[in-house]
Amino acid sequence: MSDTSVTLEVNEGVALVTLNRAPVNALNRDMRRRIVAIFDEISEREDIRCAVLTGAGKVFCAGADLKDRPSADIAGDFLEHNRITRETGNAIRECTKPVIAAVNGTALGAGLGLMAACDIMYASDNATFGMPEINVGLAGGASMLRTLFGRSTLRRMFFTGQRLSAQDLLNRNVLEDVLPPDELLPAALALAHEIASKAPLAVVYAKRAANMVDLMPQRDAYRFEQDFTMALAKTEDAKEARMAFLEKRQPQFKGR
Repeated sequence: MSDTSVTLEVNEGVALVTLNRAPVNALNRDMRRRIVAIFDEISEREDIRCAVLTGAGKVFCAGADLKDRPSADIAGDFLEHNRITRETGNAIRECTKPVIAAVNGTALGAGLGLMAACDIMYASDNATFGMPEINVGLAGGASMLRTLFGRSTLRRMFFTGQRLSAQDLLNRNVLEDVLPPDELLPAALALAHEIASKAPLAVVYAKRAANMVDLMPQRDAYRFEQDFTMALAKTEDAKEARMAFLEKRQPQFKGR
């Protein structure tokens, strides 16, 4: 596995994860395993409180590497390929820390899936998005599109492989903002540092709650959140946050 196909840098509580497989950051199995390993590491590291995912060069991720397709002649190869493909997005979605996408260019197929697995999404104004599997005789990704788009747009993209622009996604309230390429990463990192400044336990619980309420009826979801709020209210960080607010100073969190 190449340690440079995806890189990890950590600065003041923020992890910067960069897809770095020239020329278009296409995902092969080794790169997927590297993504899973990095986000599992982020989940466990106490010095990381938020992460940003971006791509090197002018393409965020062109999708799956078609040269690394599984072989029907090797027993279990398709199942192994499908398993690591699923877990690539799951590692981001299930990461205990919030993950911000800074989509610096084209995001197609599995690349769009990586963005969809993130919590907050920014893109450069030259970015384009699509699920082009239908153009190579395949079908996959509707479950990813469903988290971003309504019924009609999902099916149009899925059945035709048509691309949408960053402005299209902003108009549909999918993206948080669309920025010039040179402003994209600084904006995403600024938000990441703001999140990293919050009480660490509260952010972890907030990420867990956000994931769970997507799957639950509103009544059950709010009851679930109340349990988290009750648990957090008893932490040292919650007491420190209240005192800092009353004393008009910056809180000093300890993660407990």
